Amino acid sequence: MSDPLKSTAPTNGADDSSHAGHGLSGHDHGPTGFFSRFVFSLDHKTIGIQFLFSGLIFWLLGGLLALGVRLQLGWPNQAMPLFAQWFPQLAESIPSSWGTRMSPEFYTMLFTMHATVMIFFVIVPWLGGAFGNFLIPLMIGAKDMAFPRLNMLSYWVLWPGFVFLIASFFVDGGAAGSGWTAYPTLSSAAQPEPVADAGWDAAKKATAEQNAEKSPEKKAADAPKEPGLVEKIMKRWDSPAAGQSGQGQVFWLLALIFSGISSMMGSVNYITTILNCRAPGMTLMRMPLTVWGMFITAVLQALALPVLTVALFMQLLDKTVGTVFFLPPAGLSFGNWHTGTGGGQPLLWQHLFWFYSHPAVYIMILPAMGMVSDVLAAFCRKPLFGYKPMVFSMIAIAGLGFIVWGHHMFQSGMDPRMGSAFMVATMLIALPSAIKTFNWLATVWGSRIVFTSASLNALAFVSMFVIGGLSGIFMASTPVDIYIHDTYFIVAHIHYVLFLSSTFGIFAGIYYWFPKMFGRMMSEPLGQIHFFLTFILANATFFPMHILGIAGHPRRYYDPTLYDFLRPLQPLNQFMSISAFLMGLVQIIFLVNFFWSLFFGKRSGNDPWSANTLEWQAPSPPPHGNFEATPIVYHGPYEYGMADAPEGRVAQTDLPTGSLTAHSTLAAPSSLDRIDS
Repeated sequence: MSDPLKSTAPTNGADDSSHAGHGLSGHDHGPTGFFSRFVFSLDHKTIGIQFLFSGLIFWLLGGLLALGVRLQLGWPNQAMPLFAQWFPQLAESIPSSWGTRMSPEFYTMLFTMHATVMIFFVIVPWLGGAFGNFLIPLMIGAKDMAFPRLNMLSYWVLWPGFVFLIASFFVDGGAAGSGWTAYPTLSSAAQPEPVADAGWDAAKKATAEQNAEKSPEKKAADAPKEPGLVEKIMKRWDSPAAGQSGQGQVFWLLALIFSGISSMMGSVNYITTILNCRAPGMTLMRMPLTVWGMFITAVLQALALPVLTVALFMQLLDKTVGTVFFLPPAGLSFGNWHTGTGGGQPLLWQHLFWFYSHPAVYIMILPAMGMVSDVLAAFCRKPLFGYKPMVFSMIAIAGLGFIVWGHHMFQSGMDPRMGSAFMVATMLIALPSAIKTFNWLATVWGSRIVFTSASLNALAFVSMFVIGGLSGIFMASTPVDIYIHDTYFIVAHIHYVLFLSSTFGIFAGIYYWFPKMFGRMMSEPLGQIHFFLTFILANATFFPMHILGIAGHPRRYYDPTLYDFLRPLQPLNQFMSISAFLMGLVQIIFLVNFFWSLFFGKRSGNDPWSANTLEWQAPSPPPHGNFEATPIVYHGPYEYGMADAPEGRVAQTDLPTGSLTAHSTLAAPSSLDRIDS
């Protein structure tokens, strides 16, 4: 056996000069003040839990926005007075002829903000921020992140993004409504200064004519109030194209800029920590796949996020100071108003946006792939099939993800030769994805899997990823994609690949690592009820979207009943809406289980799952510094089913004792057989 001390980094955690007190002594209890422990903490575990709870809040917000979308699509002509009460700024812009029905502008705001919240403020913070922060140092045997202060800053830089996102709902015109992709020129056009002041000038002239015969006191009382400087500036952010592309769009851009900066800080920290802070013996090929997923994701973020951030700043400058990065040379006309000459290119935004946002698909799925691999191996009680091919397939998915962004732009007038290149590259991604899928199936095959809330959600992840991946092969073909691109087939695909796959992966991670985070077990009966109901209702909500898409149902239409060819499909829309509302209600079970278990769950012990990876060697929850002594790694993370080993497994820190025989059909240890609530 190779020397476990070779091929490892020279350090094992945070630089003590920047993070005093993070030694490995059992007597080091870390900071004792409330703010230093729970608010501005430098401990990676606390920061990870901060990301977890912040993501939970925005998960609820994003879910409510989604239910608003489904409410409109299911019953588009029904009155909705509550929306008018909750969003008075938008209600004022609704024509009186609409009554209390949802307007098209309000609907576009709902689906824009739903996607924005779920992608940038739920899935990315949960998978990268919460699980990445909490697990990486524990799983590689480090005492903390390489840069603890940068780690803390990566969380708090996200807060201005939270504030701008929430504030955008309450500005004039409401939150952004140009789609989560924010395509120019709808999103980027701004009012020029003379037009912004024209309303004030017209108001003064009209008032002067009306007050000609009034007393001086009455004239002063009726005179229009001149807007202040801030009001004038914000008025010039308004868009002549759409009300939701004005002030709300500026706040949307600022929110995403802060979110991106937060993720870039995290990516630098993750890469440095994984490369330089591994425990002795923890070679790259002994790292759990969760860490590999986080590492590859961090590299993707470090390379792709600067491109999106630059694009966001460019659009922000177009909106606020009058640059023309995305305004075409001939300009644009809106009614009687013309922009004048430009010099930019609207398609430039699409290239910059999708250069990040297609790799973002893998940023949101690769960590879940790693987490699911760890969960399945632990509950199948056999070695993960094809560890190295799994690692290389994740690297291949990430690499190919950088050269396929153009498949989002097949309708843009792209040269067919370039379109063919993007089409072939997109199809090639199916190969490493298939490797991962078949390796997961081979891991499950012949095992005596223990069905828990965590393992059930992990299996659901694989199922949802397969369905979403198969529909993706259809869309990789340019002729097919041109037909279905603006239909509900795309909505079904993105929800299976991103929402359902990522969500079941997140649920698997929460149920699996909750005992390590909080030292208590979640209720298994409640967890399994939550899983089965969510699985059934999620598929009832999203699978019929494939049928709608093939039938030609466009996405983004706020009232399908306005079109004769869509009216026969309306019962299916209502079925999906009812399923969505029931799925939303089922999440109450998860919330009750989560918060009840947080305080009253059964004590878990250090390793309730009899798992092999290093985090289960630490106490639950881990103390400051994680380990009482630096762990030394002798084995890989998936040495289960060993007939000659205690409990049929070999932990990563077990001393070598000679040859061990793999025996994949070994019964699960008794500690797993006795899992209860």
